[in-house]
Amino acid sequence: MSVDVELRHLRAFASVARHRSFSRAAEELLITQPALSRTIAQLEGTLSVRLLDRSSRHVELTDTGAEFLVHVERVLAALDQALAAASHRVTLRLGFSWLLPDPWAQQTVGRFEESTGATVALTRIDDPLQALRQHTLDIAVVRGDVEAPIFDVPRGARTLHLFDEPRIAVCSEHSDLTRFDHLDWADVRHWTLVVNMVSGTTGPWSWPVGRRPDRIVETSNYDEWLESVAANRGIGIVPEVARRRTQHPAVRFVPLTDAPPSPVTLVHLPDAQRTLVRRFLEAAVETAAK
Repeated sequence: MSVDVELRHLRAFASVARHRSFSRAAEELLITQPALSRTIAQLEGTLSVRLLDRSSRHVELTDTGAEFLVHVERVLAALDQALAAASHRVTLRLGFSWLLPDPWAQQTVGRFEESTGATVALTRIDDPLQALRQHTLDIAVVRGDVEAPIFDVPRGARTLHLFDEPRIAVCSEHSDLTRFDHLDWADVRHWTLVVNMVSGTTGPWSWPVGRRPDRIVETSNYDEWLESVAANRGIGIVPEVARRRTQHPAVRFVPLTDAPPSPVTLVHLPDAQRTLVRRFLEAAVETAAK
């Protein structure tokens, strides 16, 4: 008997059975609830049996579903053991353009490597999305709104928003901004703004038309951006983590009020090392939730 059942069907069924909930299972699997429902329907249709009873308020297993779950869990456990045995030779490539968020990055990498036996290769690169497109990375860490025109997300890529970071202003030690105890988001337009046009978190696109800064200094990476700010060519806006992690004697940080937070997102292609990518995303979400 030939049955067209895929691993995704089994993992979807096991997750719904474990949580007794389509919504919680969808969150665990990082897919939408309608997509999960279609996957379960495909499995039941292929097997020509009813595995889940959706008539009650909570999802329950049918007798056949309960029996099937025993075998599914055994198969998935054996597969995970096989993957763990081989994963010590596997590397997941994680790309970022500048400072990784802390302590999220360190905790996520540690959690992933401990649970899988695989290794994370951290790659600092000016344009992680381009590297993702060229398949030299498995996952890209993107700071800023991935919908902004500055970011060219590869076609078919999947995104996972993790959390938001507060923003802060940065300027040269010689800037007039050092005389202020804070800068309001609405007043940034009156200053020359230094922008990383490849992977920056803040740029003209961050404001509605008509409220954008009039004067822009363009750079192409974080180091150029930082040195341009230090040279007093303009001010910059970055996630607050830069104040804790950037050591430059010529720059000063100024609190920024009423600024929208800067999102942190993971971007990956669906065909890249599916199992390891899924395990890393799970670790990333668990860490971000703490």
